[in-house]
Amino acid sequence: MTQTATTARGWRRFTLHYVEMIIAMFVGMFALGFLQSAVGLGFSHTQHPELGYLVMAFNMSVGMAAWMRFRGHAWQPTLEMCAAMFAPAVPLFPLLWLGVIDAGGLMVLAHVAMFPLMLGAMLLRRTEYTHCAD
Repeated sequence: MTQTATTARGWRRFTLHYVEMIIAMFVGMFALGFLQSAVGLGFSHTQHPELGYLVMAFNMSVGMAAWMRFRGHAWQPTLEMCAAMFAPAVPLFPLLWLGVIDAGGLMVLAHVAMFPLMLGAMLLRRTEYTHCAD
């Protein structure tokens, strides 16, 4: 296989992993959110936006971590990817508390921020994601 073909294959793996992480985070968010509501642990994201965000980030992290461990990734890159779910809270919670954004804005901005943060975590460990097991 030529160097160009090997490089292209690696970037396809990288892209596939990114798409898998997006799917896994949404599966975790919806599946665990549904289970939490079904057993009476649901709550209003409007009334408790900080808690809502943290629970949502946890649910997405569970989905991603389960899939990454299944795919053979070590704990460090798995936890780095999960950190991308929680990192938006650092600048967004103070904006929420100061009234600059509301609960809806928190959720929208956090979701928008997660995608480039996940990509950044992956680019920092490019080899991890271009040579992972198929």
